[in-house]
Formats: sequence, C-alpha cells, structure tokens
Amino acid sequence: MQFELVHPADQILMIMERIYGYGMTTTSGGNLSILDENGDIWITPAGVDKGSLNRNDMVCVKPDGQIIGNHKPSSEYPFHELIYRKRPDIKAVVHAHPPALVAFSIVRKIPNLHLLPNDHLICGEVGMAEYALPGSTQLGENIASVFEQGATTVMLENHGVVIGGTDLFEAFKAFETLEFCARLEIKAKRIGHPVSLTPERLTAKPNALMDEFIPEGYSTKERGIRAEMCKFIQRAYDQKLFTSTQGTFSQRIDKDSFVITPFDKDRKYISPEDLVRIEHGRKEAGKTPSRSVRLHEFIYAKQPHVESIIIAHPPNIMAFAVTECSFDSKTIPESYILLRNIPKLPYGAAVLTPETTAEGFTKETPIAIVENDCVIATGNSLLNAFDRLEVAEYSAKAVISTRSLGDIVSMDATKIKEIDVAFKL
Repeated sequence: MQFELVHPADQILMIMERIYGYGMTTTSGGNLSILDENGDIWITPAGVDKGSLNRNDMVCVKPDGQIIGNHKPSSEYPFHELIYRKRPDIKAVVHAHPPALVAFSIVRKIPNLHLLPNDHLICGEVGMAEYALPGSTQLGENIASVFEQGATTVMLENHGVVIGGTDLFEAFKAFETLEFCARLEIKAKRIGHPVSLTPERLTAKPNALMDEFIPEGYSTKERGIRAEMCKFIQRAYDQKLFTSTQGTFSQRIDKDSFVITPFDKDRKYISPEDLVRIEHGRKEAGKTPSRSVRLHEFIYAKQPHVESIIIAHPPNIMAFAVTECSFDSKTIPESYILLRNIPKLPYGAAVLTPETTAEGFTKETPIAIVENDCVIATGNSLLNAFDRLEVAEYSAKAVISTRSLGDIVSMDATKIKEIDVAFKL
C-alpha cells in the first residue's frame, strides 16, 4: 500500500482504527493529526467514539482558523498546532494513552529503548513534558518546548505520549514501537532484571548483499504460498506477535528457493507482490528481503524437514530474551510437545553467525530464543511454525503471570517420558 496516496481523512481513520482496535487508547482518548501541503490541519473530532469513527467525522482546520467538518476539532488541537509551528519538519502527530506507556508516565520514566537493537532508531529521541491540564495552553507549551529541543517522541507526565513524524505512518511506527518497549520492560521486570545492549551492539543490522534475478514467472504453488503467507503475517500482526515493520515469515518453495517477507514494509497491509523470492542465493529484482534472509537460507539448506520459518519478538517470550531467566517449556503438555527444549542463543546468532546457528534447528530443537534479539520458530508448514510461535508467546505469558501466584511446578522427568512415548517425540 502506498500510504502517501491515501487522503488525510482516510489515513487518520486507518491509524486510529489500529490504535483503538489493539487496545492502545480508549473510546474518548487520543487524537491524531496531519499537516498537509496547503497548511491545513486534519484532526480527529472532539467527543466522537473512537471505535465508530468514519472519514466524514474528521475535521479540517484551515490556516486562517476556519473549521470545516461536522464536528469540533479535538480539545487538544492547540498542542498539535503548536508542534507544527515549532517543528516545520513534523507533518503528523499521534497522541494516545496506551496502558504500558501510561504506567511509565505515572512514574515519570521513559521506557528502555536499548533492550533490542533497532527500537531506539525507530523511536528517535524521547523527552518528558511536565504535567499540565489536558487541553490547556500550558500543556501545549510544555509539549512543544520538548519538541523544540529536538525530541520526536514526548512522554507526558501522568498522561500518555505524543509523537511527531514526517508522515502519519512514521509517527505511528514510533508510537507502536515505544508501547512495545514499555510492555517488554514491564514483563521483563516481573521475572528478572532486564539487560540492555551495549552501544557497540546497538548499531543497525546491515541488509544482506545479494545478486538479483528477474523471475520468468510465478508457479501456482508459489502464488498459493504468497497468499497463505500474507494471511498468516496479518494474523501475526493482529495477535501482537509482530509489529508493523518487524517480524519475518518465510516458506520453502523447493530445495533451491523460498519466499520471504520484505524489509520495512507494513505487516498489517502486506500483499503477495510485496514478498521476495530467494532463488539460488539471489533475490527477486527490485526488492529488499528481511535482514535475516541468510539465516533462512542456511536453515533450508541444512534442515530438509523445515518448510517454514518465523522470526519475531512478541513481548512475553522476549522478556526471557532480555533477562538472564531461562524459559521452561515443561509447564503444560502442549508447550513441551510443540516447543521441546528451547535453547537461548547468544546475541547476533541470527545475523552474525547464520550458518552455525542454522545447524541447531533439528527436529528435536524447532525453536530458539536469541538474547536481546528475537525468537526463531521453524515448522513443517506455515501453520506449524505459527502454532509454535503462538504457543511460545502464550506459554511465556502464563509463566510470567504465575510469578504472582506462587512457585512454578514443572512436569517431572516421569511425566515428560510419558509424553515422549505417547506422542513419539
């Protein structure tokens, strides 16, 4: 999808539906705006249910202050307008109250952006604005002042967050990523002490250099794979296993080729033509595959039983990746049957040592956690790999919740042996 070709009213509607639908704001909370090329500010209306908005609810405020629309603009319009005046490079603003970020705003702290390698790049510089009455001139001045100092993301004391971007999707990506960081840190602190990446490890992962080829055509099998992958990618996003631009799926076509997700494409609206075929070590011309493409390539080459691979970083299982805690799959039968024993691999295993890492994904080890990076799930089908990722995340969520109830009682060796025999593991 070419988001920049969508009308501002529709852009706001699309993003607000995602924010509300994923529980990151309430019926009456949050507001979005876009500054268009004419100097008009398009903004969400005041007093309209965020769960039932339509494009005709959006309000346009002209440069001379004239209001066009069926409603009044959001009561927090003043700080949107002030941000645009103070920061000409900002063309869109997201403001909302997702629970994890609200928790940080109440204790007046900024989430740790250094638990995973790329989050600080997406969120940019984060500042904190002093508390003021919602909708007041003082609040607008407090927020705009922090933006004026160079921040693109501003936490509001006892309130929520405001994020600016060059367009609405850029602002949303930073918003979504910051909220993910907040959830991850909260979950990690419930089981242990989060370990930050060192400055040396925070450098961006390079994209793999690959020769290109122009496909002569697309087989019926490949077209089916592309369609099925898109359904699972969008499902992974809706299940909060992926974020909008992070999370990788791949599926084998044959022994020499596979299809993989592209780098930096919105997972919510991904389409079959966005996916990238890899064939004999070359990439489909004009496309950039996910940065982990070499690992996928080596796993398919070394593990003939693997037909699909997913790399993701859902917050519950990632809590074990950013702490020294080990994840025990022997808590319920389903977890052990699907996940077996989950090793924790050193940071960089997915990108820096892909060939060695690929050797570990045997039938007995279908999934692994990479420190401060990701979880890698393999399967004999897209559904099988997805099931493993989902079970890992839900099991991790259960284990984290267990910490507040009492000591964890895992299945003992006798019970594990019984499962091994019954399910021929």
